[in-house]
Amino acid sequence: MKDKEWDLEQLHFRDCRALIAENVAAYEKEAESRHRETQELFKAVQSGNEELYDQLMTSSSLEEHAFNQLRKNKAALEKPYFGRIDYKDIGLDKEEKVYIGKNGVFRDRTEVVIADWRAPISTVYYENELGMGSYTAPNGKIYEIDLALKRTFDTDRGVLNGYYDSDVASNDELLVQYLSKNKDAVLGDIIATIQKEQNEIIRANPFSNMIVQGVAGSGKTTVAMHRISYILYNYKERFEANEFCIIGSNDMLLNYITSALPELDVFHMKQKRMDEMFLHLLGRDLKAKIKRVQEGADCEWKSKYSFVKGLERFLQRMREECVPCEELRDKELGRVMSSTGIREMMESFPDYSLNRLLALLDERLKSRLKFLIDDADRDEYKKKLREKSIQYKNYYRERKITKNLITVYQEFLADYGRRTRTDTGQTKERLIKGEFDVYDFAALVLIKYRLTQKKEDEEFGQIFMDEAQDFGAAPYYVLRTVLPKCYFTIMGDVSQNINYESGMNDWEDLKKCMLTDKNDSFRLLSKSYRNTIEISEYAGEILEYASAGAYKIEPVIRHGIEVNEVKTGSEEPRVKKAAELIKEIKERGFLSIAVIVFEDSVKAVVKQLEKYTEITDGSETGFQTGTMVLPVNLTKGLEFDAVILWEPDMEKAKTSVKEAKLRYVAVTRALHELHILN
Repeated sequence: MKDKEWDLEQLHFRDCRALIAENVAAYEKEAESRHRETQELFKAVQSGNEELYDQLMTSSSLEEHAFNQLRKNKAALEKPYFGRIDYKDIGLDKEEKVYIGKNGVFRDRTEVVIADWRAPISTVYYENELGMGSYTAPNGKIYEIDLALKRTFDTDRGVLNGYYDSDVASNDELLVQYLSKNKDAVLGDIIATIQKEQNEIIRANPFSNMIVQGVAGSGKTTVAMHRISYILYNYKERFEANEFCIIGSNDMLLNYITSALPELDVFHMKQKRMDEMFLHLLGRDLKAKIKRVQEGADCEWKSKYSFVKGLERFLQRMREECVPCEELRDKELGRVMSSTGIREMMESFPDYSLNRLLALLDERLKSRLKFLIDDADRDEYKKKLREKSIQYKNYYRERKITKNLITVYQEFLADYGRRTRTDTGQTKERLIKGEFDVYDFAALVLIKYRLTQKKEDEEFGQIFMDEAQDFGAAPYYVLRTVLPKCYFTIMGDVSQNINYESGMNDWEDLKKCMLTDKNDSFRLLSKSYRNTIEISEYAGEILEYASAGAYKIEPVIRHGIEVNEVKTGSEEPRVKKAAELIKEIKERGFLSIAVIVFEDSVKAVVKQLEKYTEITDGSETGFQTGTMVLPVNLTKGLEFDAVILWEPDMEKAKTSVKEAKLRYVAVTRALHELHILN
């Protein structure tokens, strides 16, 4: 690199850090002042001065803003920016130079010194090659540009070490440099290395539904988190964080995902397991005492798209039986409600619940009575209207559904069993005992929505699903139906479906119920950034058995040590070998290690290993740095510097697709090292 150019970059780097240091000092004072003010107002309100409540809310909001700005500027002091683009704005005929960082930095809170990675202009850094190009603002306006320079900086702890000029800023050299670090370091640098195909998903139209099939290590979870941050940054006037919800299959995965969101400027976001989401939507309508149970053999048919469509047909028949479409005639007034008018109302409000539709028909009936009664004499009109109102009071609402949701569900199961010759006995027996699985909850939510719901649920604006393949299409159909104004981003990999019988092994049914609008899309992430070449190649062999090669891995060229397969003989040598490996891995500077268990009890393995090394039961503690023992099903969506597979019996992958998927999941959790103890 040229000395002059290097000197100029060093000077600019120092100037930016000096400005950020000034911002830190200013925000420290403001945050302290706002905190004192909020505390004083809080004490006053607690003492009974309720008139100050609105001031307290305003002060609290300003305090939170000041602390957030302080946090972001402190982070920027370590790494002010990671990229730079020089371009000509064709429309303005003006040369521009923009530095891009994890957080936007302002001078005097107005002049942008460092652009936020989420800003529209930043997409040029991630996607455009040198020369003519364009970028699009959230309002749809397109800006034509001529890109002259794309530069990526190597910074660490407030020091500029160098830079790379490239027509693809996140080039393999820089990417491999980041990926070679331990897991904690990688998380800090990921924004600088977002790839074009990932960026397109992050910045895709938020007013659409999207399914993303991504191979293990393709960054699905990272992309989802950054998409949340991007939408909240660019569409503040339309969405708030409390309208967003991340749904996952287990608490460990959810906590792992959401722990990183504050770093992306995302706060107050909801997170729920799939079963918790349906219980939330049921609210007080499920009054029976219930016990949530794990999936059983009956989930194989309850998870399917055909099951939930069967439920829809059953509920439609109930709707048609309860709404009388025949003409309503009155001896004095003649035809009050026509059969055509009733049918048109049913067709005009297809998403109204049955009870809500009946209430609407009563309102229409009331209006028709007012219209048909002769009002020549005011007193006579009022008398006749009162008489007719009493005569036809709740005429349609008397037909409303009064059965509880569980009773209706039991009736459907009996009907479904007869029509499809499916043995629904196991589910019916469990319902009697108050035992429900996630698919039962989903069915109850759909029944509530079609029969008794009083108004639309507008709590959620954006829902993000990670590890979506763990469930069949049925619950997604229900969510899409009962939350019609919500948009869904669904991330998964059918090759990692560990619930082989009830989860998704392809995306076809989900496409039918989710991708119904022209803006909806199905996207692929094929590159794996997680594993070394050695681990990816080993995983690729298992993938052939897991998905018949449907979605192949394209690994980023990053070499590491060979996959280490060890035959240890009896139990005690295996335990000692595992402890020895853990010690060696730690000495190499890696911080997160997982011992993944297939058949054995996690507690039993922990008890054996804790005699020789410090270790925790990950199924109890949740994800944390250090060495954990975990069952394979809880490792979904997680990643570790090194992984040790405990007696995985890899030969099973060759004889069973289900077993192949489990081993594929386990193998692909490793960033740098994979050890297999048989």
